[in-house]
Amino acid sequence: MIYKIGKLISRIVLSLVFFAKIEGKENIPVDGPVIICSNHRSYFDPPLLGSYIKRPLRFMAKEELFTSKWFGPLIQKLGAFPVKRGGSDRGALRKGINVLANGEMLLLFPEGTRSETGEIREGLTGVGFFALKSEATVIPAYIQGKYKPFRRVALRYGSPISLEGLRKNQASSREVTDHIMSHIQKLKDEAQKPKNR
Repeated sequence: MIYKIGKLISRIVLSLVFFAKIEGKENIPVDGPVIICSNHRSYFDPPLLGSYIKRPLRFMAKEELFTSKWFGPLIQKLGAFPVKRGGSDRGALRKGINVLANGEMLLLFPEGTRSETGEIREGLTGVGFFALKSEATVIPAYIQGKYKPFRRVALRYGSPISLEGLRKNQASSREVTDHIMSHIQKLKDEAQKPKNR
C-alpha cells in the first residue's frame, strides 16, 4: 500500500513540476526477472524510473540512508535495500540476486554515484555480475534533464540487451558491464540528436 501511495505521489510531482516524459515502457517484460540499468543524475531518479511502470521496482541505496528511524523504514517499503559504498558488499549482492531469483525487477545505477556533469562514466562491475548470475532481461535506460522546476525531464527505456553470446562465451563481469554501458550511451546519443523539423 505504501509503495502504491509513494508511486502515485511521485508521479504527480514528476508530471506537474518536472513535466516528465516517458518513452519505451513497452520494452519492459510483464513478468520474470528484469534488471533496469540507468544513468544517474539525481535522488529523483528512482521515483522517476519506478513511478510510470506497472511492476514494483527494487533498488539499492547507500546504507547511511537507513540510519534514520523514520526514513530508513520508509524507503525499505518503497523498494530500497542498503548497500555499503567503497567496496564489495556481499550482503547486498546476495540480496540483489535473491530479488532476481524471485522474478522481481531490480534497478541498478552502474556508475555507482550521481554524475554532476551528465557525462556517462565507466560502470562498476557489479552490474555485470548480476547479469551473469541471473537469467534476467536487461533493459537500458537514459534520463535527460536536470530536474529544474517546470523544465522537462525525459526518460527512455531501451530495448532488451542481448547477452546470450556473452553468457555463452563466459564473458567477464567487466565485459558485460561495458556492453551494457554502451547501450546506455547509445540512448544518450539518440536523445541528443537534433530533431528534424
